Amino acid sequence: MIGSEGLAMKTITGLAALSVLIAGPALAQDVGGPPPPPPPPAPATTVVLPEWRAVPAENLLVIDTTRGRILVELMPEVAPLHVERIKLLARRGFYDNVPWHRVIDWFMAQTGDPLGNGEGQSPYPDLKGEFTFRRDSAMPFVAVAEPAGARVGFFHSLPVQTQPDAAFALTGDGKVHGWGLYCPGVAGMARDEGNDTANSQFFLMRQAYPALDKRYTIWGNTVSGLDVVRSLRVGDGDNGMVTAEPDRMTRVRIAADIAQGERPAVQVLATDSPRFRAMVDETRVSRGADFSVCDVVLPVQVTN
Repeated sequence: MIGSEGLAMKTITGLAALSVLIAGPALAQDVGGPPPPPPPPAPATTVVLPEWRAVPAENLLVIDTTRGRILVELMPEVAPLHVERIKLLARRGFYDNVPWHRVIDWFMAQTGDPLGNGEGQSPYPDLKGEFTFRRDSAMPFVAVAEPAGARVGFFHSLPVQTQPDAAFALTGDGKVHGWGLYCPGVAGMARDEGNDTANSQFFLMRQAYPALDKRYTIWGNTVSGLDVVRSLRVGDGDNGMVTAEPDRMTRVRIAADIAQGERPAVQVLATDSPRFRAMVDETRVSRGADFSVCDVVLPVQVTN
């Protein structure tokens, strides 16, 4: 669970999403003759707009809850074993109707326990901790700050910190250590006292909590629905346990498994775009000395 200072037991605002107006075709004037041919069918794949990055449907977790929908971008490059487990359990319906059994305001919302008391888990073996990952020069990482001996920025939508690029030449595999940062919306795995005891329970951050960094595996980031995470019923019992009727995950799916016409499609502002850089600069000026990567909230567009 997750304790108030950490997750020892299996019990852990930013810019508004931007919208896009797409103009429809103008009506042709009636000048006689045969009618114009019908427009071509809409493409089956997502059309990526300039400066936007499409989240692959295979890496988009769709969590429908009693409070609304939450969309989490999965990060298999950061935590492959944990992402594989989340996908397996989602596809087997394990998470459907499971309560948010532990919710602490200004901290996190926890779920994934079918018993609802912080002691339950899946029938599968516990997972080895994936608290850090290895980054090479090909990984699409964009820095927003460079404190001494480190780089802080984004891998896709996930806030991360890594060793500096100069260390590539000093390691045997040409890679450096990186780790996710527990900013609002980040998805982490709950565990018992041992590092390798995560199983099925997970949590979504309601606020930033850097004390968790490199202590609990990060496997994704909320790209839509942080307001839903923050609206979940807060626990009234010991250690944030919800003793009254808890909110629930009504259905959890991988977007790739949802029919094309119903599947949510997500585009996130590309972190290598001029627009992103301008947004970061504006945020840095407004926050001043208090600026942190957690202050940078990527605009998102969602259809369906």
